[in-house]
Amino acid sequence: MEANALMSPIEYFYKWERTLPNATFLRQPKGAKWREMTYAQAGQEARRMATALESIGLSKGDHVGIMSKNCTHWILSDLAIMMAGMISVPFYASLTAPQLKEVITKSDCKAIFVGKLEKWDSDKSNVIKEIPVITYPRYSGGAAVEIGNTWEALLKEHEAKRDNFIPDLDSLWTIIFTSGTTGSPKGVMHTQRNAALLMHSEEKHNSLKTFDQPPGGNRFFSFLPMNHIAERTAIEIGALMNGGSISFAESLDTFAKNLQDTSPTFFFAVPRIWTKFHLGVLSKTNQKKLDKLLGLPIVSSLVKKKIRKALGLKDAQVMLTGASITPEPLKEWYRSLGMNLREVYGMTENFGGFSMMPESQHKADTVGKPLPGAKCRIQEETGEILMDIPWLMSGYYKDPELSAETLRDGWMHTGDKGTIDEEGFLKVIGRVKDTFKTAKGKFVVPTIIEEEFGGQESIEQICVSGLGLTQPVAIICLSEIGQRASKESMTSELNTLLEEVNPKLEAHERLSAIVVASDPWSDENGLLTPTLKIKRGAIYEKYKDKLEDWCETSDRIIWE
Repeated sequence: MEANALMSPIEYFYKWERTLPNATFLRQPKGAKWREMTYAQAGQEARRMATALESIGLSKGDHVGIMSKNCTHWILSDLAIMMAGMISVPFYASLTAPQLKEVITKSDCKAIFVGKLEKWDSDKSNVIKEIPVITYPRYSGGAAVEIGNTWEALLKEHEAKRDNFIPDLDSLWTIIFTSGTTGSPKGVMHTQRNAALLMHSEEKHNSLKTFDQPPGGNRFFSFLPMNHIAERTAIEIGALMNGGSISFAESLDTFAKNLQDTSPTFFFAVPRIWTKFHLGVLSKTNQKKLDKLLGLPIVSSLVKKKIRKALGLKDAQVMLTGASITPEPLKEWYRSLGMNLREVYGMTENFGGFSMMPESQHKADTVGKPLPGAKCRIQEETGEILMDIPWLMSGYYKDPELSAETLRDGWMHTGDKGTIDEEGFLKVIGRVKDTFKTAKGKFVVPTIIEEEFGGQESIEQICVSGLGLTQPVAIICLSEIGQRASKESMTSELNTLLEEVNPKLEAHERLSAIVVASDPWSDENGLLTPTLKIKRGAIYEKYKDKLEDWCETSDRIIWE
């Protein structure tokens, strides 16, 4: 496969706009119907919006925000920003007014697109009233945002931009704010060159198998927050690389149907989504029955096809998992169905791509091998993963001190603990700062304990805490399967599980109790990030006043 010279994301779009003008690019569902937009149509709409951005007083290099759930207009906004030579600053759609004010101030946004949102209020309007606002057409079930200019009005007022703006590869492309898992969100700066280098690497090495399909042949499904680096890279950049199409989910209620209608060839999801799929299958067919069916040669093939079709993944050739580590038992379960979930390890600071599980190899409990051109070493004193890769961030926006702390001595200090084995496979153990010390002075890495619970169909989420306690405590949220069971049977099951897990752990790691949380954790209540990772600090704050009592009680299974 011959790789092109380095090209920025917008140059890839121009290529497909010219060579595949009638190929489907964006697909937006509305009820049972889909509104499809070709590359040529998307180009015309984005070009009109690029002219509109210039007409409201913005100049090349200005920062433009996007606050919306994933939809056609999100991508069109991003294209328009690139066509106008401006810098995109996407935000999470779930931000509260104070959070929005923080990132608007930090990012120096001169304008903002506001779109498909579940909630909007006057407090948020007040936060952005001093800058130009462009609102998307109202999506079904979405909140009304009555401020600023409407998308439709600006399209009617402006002609399509005729020239193809080509950015300097060393200019800033985007500022992506981290999800705040480890504190205040940080604005990660990525240049046009970073995007170009990542795309060039994929063209050359085909690590993601993007180029197994002919131009226009890849179908992507977008549902994780588009402002998160993993979704931006895997879906938006993935589609632009080879002229693919992007379909969106209309709502949580229609997610399954939208996915089935799309039947993507390329699918990326975080562990909690893969867990929900797994539990959804088991809610209809228990594991014993499934094992029996999979053991029958002729029936096995039919069962696998039926499950993949029901999940909407019958055509998926590439299935990725990332953002947090996927439990090995869960990946084994999918492999039993002929579905190879390939772990990807990255972070906002390295453009979401550092290591990946090779397609033809699988090594348990690892995140694969570093991508071509990536370097990795483990800091001897702390066990921290240090990395170097061509597409590292240029730093944190307006925070030179933190930038220098993270990027030093030629290496990026990730904050993750890990090991590298003799074959070059990388294992991520957890965050350096997540390690806590018990009252006995012993250090505990919570993820090591949490991994022992991976694949349990009754448990959807788990967080191990124990700072200052004599022994750690595991707090869990039950899955739908667990919630349907009686309290007595679940107590018995969890007791048995505790008896199986504790002997595998070091003495100071053994759990004193399993606590069943009364309320689920979500991004709405601040206990999960928008990409569904647990916020350890927030969970600790919620339960800290109860932890000691839970640890010291004689009860092994506690219902909050």
